[in-house]
Amino acid sequence: MLEWIDVITTIALGLLLRFGIPLAVTGLLVWWLRRVDLQWQAKAEDAYRAPLNAALAWPPCWEVRNCPPELREKCAAYLQSGLPCWQVMRKTTGRLPERCFDCLVFRNAPVARPA
Repeated sequence: MLEWIDVITTIALGLLLRFGIPLAVTGLLVWWLRRVDLQWQAKAEDAYRAPLNAALAWPPCWEVRNCPPELREKCAAYLQSGLPCWQVMRKTTGRLPERCFDCLVFRNAPVARPA
């Protein structure tokens, strides 16, 4: 009877060494790579947001252009003030309006450079 226990123990230990350890190492590697990927994504998001944050430091376009309150209430950029005005306009219409090319806010905005 003890011989069977030794045989089963030997087989179980062999399976653990053959499959368990490589699976554990692979699991740890996957966990570590996911953490690294999340860090890289956060850095890329910060790099993408930096020019937007610099653009938002400028006064809004409706102040620069002295838009009257009745025009502001109809303007998509005024209603979504979390983004630069030209990005809101491009999102809503699919293209950049001509008036943006002469605007000081648009012309002085930082340009996003690829990393």
